[in-house]
Formats: sequence, structure tokens, C-alpha cells
Amino acid sequence: MTDQRNLILAIALSIAILLGFQYFYEGPKVQQQRQQQAQQTEAPVNVPSPTAAQPEVAKDAAQILAEQAGSRIKIDTPALHGSINLVGGRIDDLKLADYHATPDRGSPEIALLAPAGAPNAYYAEFGWVPEDRSLPVPAADTMWTAAGQTLGPDKPVTLTWDNGKGLVFERTIAVDKQYMFTVTQKVRNTTGAPVKLLPYSLVSRHGTPHTEGYYILHEGPLGVFDGKLNEHKYDDLKKAGTISKPTTGGWIGVTDKYWLVSLIPDAKAAETARFVHTTVGNQDRFQVDLMGQAIEVPAGGAAEDTARLFAGAKQVRLLDAYAKQYDITNFDLAIDFGWFYFLTKPFFYAIDIIAGLVGNFGVAILIFTVIVKAAFFPLANKSYQAMSKMKKLQPEMTKIRERFEDDKVRQQQEMMALYKREKVNPMAGCLPIVIQIPVFFALYKVLFVTIEMRHAPFFGWIHDLSAPDPTTIFNLFGLIPWDPPHMLMLGIWPLIMGVTMWFQQKLNPAPPDPVQAKMFQFLPIVFTFMLASFPAGLVIYWAWNNTLSIAQQWLIMRKAGVKA
Repeated sequence: MTDQRNLILAIALSIAILLGFQYFYEGPKVQQQRQQQAQQTEAPVNVPSPTAAQPEVAKDAAQILAEQAGSRIKIDTPALHGSINLVGGRIDDLKLADYHATPDRGSPEIALLAPAGAPNAYYAEFGWVPEDRSLPVPAADTMWTAAGQTLGPDKPVTLTWDNGKGLVFERTIAVDKQYMFTVTQKVRNTTGAPVKLLPYSLVSRHGTPHTEGYYILHEGPLGVFDGKLNEHKYDDLKKAGTISKPTTGGWIGVTDKYWLVSLIPDAKAAETARFVHTTVGNQDRFQVDLMGQAIEVPAGGAAEDTARLFAGAKQVRLLDAYAKQYDITNFDLAIDFGWFYFLTKPFFYAIDIIAGLVGNFGVAILIFTVIVKAAFFPLANKSYQAMSKMKKLQPEMTKIRERFEDDKVRQQQEMMALYKREKVNPMAGCLPIVIQIPVFFALYKVLFVTIEMRHAPFFGWIHDLSAPDPTTIFNLFGLIPWDPPHMLMLGIWPLIMGVTMWFQQKLNPAPPDPVQAKMFQFLPIVFTFMLASFPAGLVIYWAWNNTLSIAQQWLIMRKAGVKA
């Protein structure tokens, strides 16, 4: 009986295990496979992914271009230099003629795009994906035939490839005098049956690029879909893998601080946009792509699709012009104007107009700061008048603190009575400053993110307003032939800023708390070292703004009879 009972228990347990395995493991697995099959039925095609490529043996971009010289079409415009690879038909070699690595015009041009195989490969690709996957279409290794040797404004180039099965593909690439490419893909069907193809475009970037690392600046994949801005950091995309967005019109791309590579569909076209991260070998690869709706190419007929590629500098006026010309929604958001966009962009235009009149972007910053100070003059006056009254009461406040040193409640009561008697509001000096914060932050963003300040000279030793002050006190501003480490770069303009901040602090009433007062004394030193690595244009603005505030506050204090 015991053996039979054990046998029955063993059989029952085995059945339970088999049923549980089927229910908890095999069942969900089969369901997942069915869902994948259903998804493939509903959306049988995807844009080619970097995972399709093998790990690359990295070579210098110049070496790769030299090896491929016989299979490239030259790009030559007033703003761009580079070439198109006939293998794959990729736009993968692009330099910006108006922008250089340093302020020296003889320094290398900024290299924006680079071919596959280079350590910093970065390229744009266009093509078709067939609904019938057995149908040959152009791929990354397709050798195109070109009509024309040089691509330039009013000189488009047409690439042709015959798949040998009745489809002839044509790709006409045009470029304007700035940074906009127009790619028209045409398919001629000489077979006896219609075929369906889906047009795609992609931008692929190999490796994780170096970024500025500032919280207030977005660098990486981004796009505008159905009118809304989407931004994704490289690290976030690594975690997500793939992010897909349906959209009508808009754009998608990859941005650096000053440069943008962006795909732009027709404004009325329904597209599927994706951000993709994959790993090939040990290399991260990032891709942004667009796929359009299926297009039927009739038997004996033809069909075409047009897309655009922006690859260049994020000039505000140029982006606005393209947005208007091609109906690109919120194209200017490629520049990270920040939360105070409604202030930041008008501020840029104001500074840019002034710079055009005076011929110096640094002087334009100084003039615009004066305009902003004048606009806030009434508010600032109220603030400084309140501060002056508080400073005038400083001796009385000190006596009260000393008299009631051990009775904080009585001390606070006597302080409030003093404020009431002298008709002083200790918070009156704060409100005008709070109101001005968005304005000054917006101005800060203008100076930080706009390319117009890059390599713009000021006077003297400042040859680039977008770079830190190149001098340092630790080699006596160049008198000693020694290059200090980066952490010791403390230039003349940061020191000037620190001095103006110290003077302004001396004009203000000291905080009532002695510990707080001592902490405030160190702020000018802290800010001097902190701003030493900031762009010189920002430090000059800060020092100039402090100087104007000191002058205004000093005059008000003199008028109020307060010793300055």
C-alpha cells in the first residue's frame, strides 16, 4: 500500500510539474512568438539597423577616404566640402567650410560626417525596404553609377542601380548654398506586376561622442513629432534600446552643442520615427531614422519619394529660414534655448542686430546688458533703496543683537519693531531680484548655446568669447614660461568678475546671522574659481552687469545719505 501510494504521489507530482512548466514557461513563450509573428504581419519591415553591420577595423578617416577616392563624388559648396560614397550611396564625408577647430582660419575645418570604419563614423543613408523581402533593393554594399562628378548648388548628382530583376533605382541628390540636402528617390518598375516599397532615411553615429556635460545643454538624439520636442541622452537611449514615435511632418536628428544632422520628411507625410541603440563588438552605435508609408510602384510605371537632410551649423536665422521655406515644425528647437524660450530667442536677435551694427559680438553683449538694466531700472531702484535703508539701520540692528544676545525671541521682536518704526521692509530688496532671474538666465543661455559667439573676438587677449579666458595668475598672465594645469587656469576676466562681486557685496547690508555673513564673504572667491572655466563672454557679461549694478547702487546710497 505504501509503495502504491508513493507511486501515485510521484505520478501526480510529475503531472503537476509538466502542467506547471507548460503553463508558466512554454505557454508564455508560445504567446510571445505569436505576438512577434503578428507584429511581423502588421509591420513586416524595419529600417536597416547598425546591428546588420560587422565590427569595423578602425582606420583614420583620411586613410579611408584616400582608399575610396575612385568611388566617391565630390561635394563642393560655399559652406561644405566633402564627398558621397558610391558604395552604399551614403553622405558620409562632410566638413564645414566656415568653421574651424580654432580661431585661426588656417586650422582644420570642422569635420561633421565621417565614413564607416573611422573611429567617429557618422553618416546619412537613404533607401527602400521592400514588403517582399526576397526583392533585391539597394544596400550598404551596393555600387551605384553616378551621372556627374561634383555635387554643388544648382549641380545635382543622380545615382543609378539596376537590381537585375526589373527594378531600376535612381537617387538624385541636390544641395543648396548652405546645409540642406534634398534626396529624391525614384523607382522604375519594368516587371509585369506591381511592387510595394517603403522609403527610409537614417543617420548613424558610431561610438559615444564626447559631450560638454552641462545640465543646461542637451546633446544627443532629438526630434519634433506632431509638434512636440523629444530629447534623449545617449545614456538613456542605451537603456531603452529603441524608442519609436509616429509623426506627421516634424524632424529627427542628432545634435552637438553647435552642429546638427537632421532628417526632415515632407510636412504632410505620415512617418514612423525611431531612436535606436545597438552594440556591435564593443562599440555603441546610435541611429535615428524615418520610415514612410508603403508606396506601390505599378507594373511598367514609376514612383518617387523626397526627403531632406540638414547637416551643418545651428545658425538661428538659417534654421528659421528653413522652417519657413520647408514648413518644418519647431526646427529652431534644435538649439537648446531652454525653459525661457520666449525670452531667450528675442534676446539673441537683439544681440545679433547690435553686433551687426557695431561689428563686435562682445561689445553687443555689453550694450544689450545696458538695455536690460535700463528696462529694469525702476525695479532695481526699489531694490537698492530698500537695501540702502537696511544698511543705514545696520548699527541699530547690531545694538539690538548685542543687547538681546541670549533672547532670540525678544531680539526678533525688537527687530520687527525697528522695521515698523523706520518703515523698512526687509524683503523689499528681494522681489525685484527674483523677477529679474528669468531675464538673466535667458541671457546666459543665449551666450552659452548660440554658435554666433563661437570664435568671436573681443579685445586684447580674448580671441574667442566661447572659450575660457586663456590667461592665468599662476604664470603671471604669461610672463613666466609655464603652462599650469587646467585647474589652475584663473584668468584676468574671472578675477575682474570676482572683484566686482566683492565690491557689490560690500554695498549690500550684511546678513543678520554672523555665520551666514562669514559664508557670504567667501562667495566672490568661490565664484571666481567656478567661473574661470566658463566661456569668456559669460564672465565679461557678469563682470559688466556687476559694475553697472555697483554704479546704480552707489548713486542711490549717496542720495539716501548712506555711507558707501
